[in-house]
Amino acid sequence: MGQSGSTSKPRSSKHAAATISSSAVALQVAEDPDSATTLRDNFIDGNDYTLDLPEECLAYIFQSLSSGDRKRSALVCRRWLRIEGQSRHRLSLNAPYELTKFIPRLFLRFDAVTKLALKCDRRSVSIGDDVLVQISLKCSNLSRLKLRACRELTDDGMATFAQNCKNLQKFSCGSCSFGAKGMNALLENCGLLEELSVKRLRGITDGAAEPIRPGKASGSLRVICLKDLYNGQCFGQLIVGAKYLRSLKLFRCSGDWDKVLEIISERIMSLVELHLERLQVSDLGLSAVSNCVNLEVLHLVKTPECTNFGLVSIAEKCKLLRKLHIDGWKTNRIGDDGLIAVATHCPNLLELVLIGVNPTHLSLAKLATNCQNLERLALCGSETVGDAEIHCIAEKCIALKKLCIKSCPVSDHGMEALAGGCPNLVKVKVKKCRGVTSEGADWLRASRGSLAVNLDTIEPELPEAGGGEQEIGGADIIPPIDGGNRDVNIASSSTGRSMSFKTRLRGFSGRSLVVCTLRRWSSLGVRGRNNLGRNSGRVAVGN
Repeated sequence: MGQSGSTSKPRSSKHAAATISSSAVALQVAEDPDSATTLRDNFIDGNDYTLDLPEECLAYIFQSLSSGDRKRSALVCRRWLRIEGQSRHRLSLNAPYELTKFIPRLFLRFDAVTKLALKCDRRSVSIGDDVLVQISLKCSNLSRLKLRACRELTDDGMATFAQNCKNLQKFSCGSCSFGAKGMNALLENCGLLEELSVKRLRGITDGAAEPIRPGKASGSLRVICLKDLYNGQCFGQLIVGAKYLRSLKLFRCSGDWDKVLEIISERIMSLVELHLERLQVSDLGLSAVSNCVNLEVLHLVKTPECTNFGLVSIAEKCKLLRKLHIDGWKTNRIGDDGLIAVATHCPNLLELVLIGVNPTHLSLAKLATNCQNLERLALCGSETVGDAEIHCIAEKCIALKKLCIKSCPVSDHGMEALAGGCPNLVKVKVKKCRGVTSEGADWLRASRGSLAVNLDTIEPELPEAGGGEQEIGGADIIPPIDGGNRDVNIASSSTGRSMSFKTRLRGFSGRSLVVCTLRRWSSLGVRGRNNLGRNSGRVAVGN
């Protein structure tokens, strides 16, 4: 039900010696062997050496322990229980409705909490406004609050909480049901709020919803992250009103965002980081963002209306760019022209991730030559990146430390080029490249002993049993953003199916399906006869 106080009765202070005193005895005996007898006698008598430690020292020790060790330490004695509770500043609780009756006791013990997370299972009824109000009264110094699936919280509860916890600095909510009034109350009362993260806020679904304004947090907000919002446009006034905003992350929020980005470029000059994923944004929005000349981090993920023109605008004006992630979604609207502009105008580039983009030798050579500080490079799902491109990277990317190649037409010859190039290379990941064999990876490891080589080959397909079955799912295969994901997503499916699943499913078609069915029937028949024999045996014994 959460990290509530244990129901086990704490032991007396004398028993605390069993935890620490043995270590103290061993240490002092090592320093002075003549005192061994006296120390052991005191230990047997139950003397608690921790009583001489100030409470501040014990609290410092508890803070260095893991969560499980802290819980166990709190059961040693009543003193440790009290000090552990008073020194705990971070608390995470499962928050179903049943937690309500434990709240007074919990926060009587944990009265110094400043960072709190309340998470409820989506199938359970969550805590309500009364619990949130109690917490705000007990923890008025709360600086961080995270709410997950607390669907019973309303605008009124959020308003009361915000009035009681005005020192809040970070707020995050996901799958909650309060709306614009609760959010506005939070922003109006919490003038120190620096980070705001909102995901699937169910109370904001109407197109005519009340706009969310920055309130007193307009001068303190530094980070805004919005995810999966049906009516994300109602946060527009909040974004453009955050005068010193440094990081803006927008993921899968409906509406046209070009106009918002235009206003941002006119009012906010402090923007350093921008994430745009699956948004309705075009080159007009990117051209506007280019006026944010301090931009250092840009993520363009599956924004099909963005082309080379918008990327060129960014590159020409945002010359401090350090990290660039582009997922072109295999639309071929961003390519050599945009990347050459980045290479020409952004010499400080440290990290470049290209997914579903098809750069050629021209742009890669320009990037390798001009971006001498490039340390991390990922090329995923690029049909034009072959051995020649890897040779170019190996020859010219002197500062490169990490290289990831996924679903590209690269062979063992490309691996050979890496053996003699990129002198600072530390790690290479090769995934789902059909031309790269385990022998080539082993040879690269042997050639450069300090280099970590991670090879993930494609699983061989099972032989097809039927002659005329069709391929399951005819959509193009798009590599995922995360290079560590072993599955391959399908563009036409929101959830995606892995290649191995598709292969296994194909194996059950045709005659193999009949064979599997007959085997199952036969096994069920044998199992049924065995069970019948055992049951009849039991009846005979009973009689």
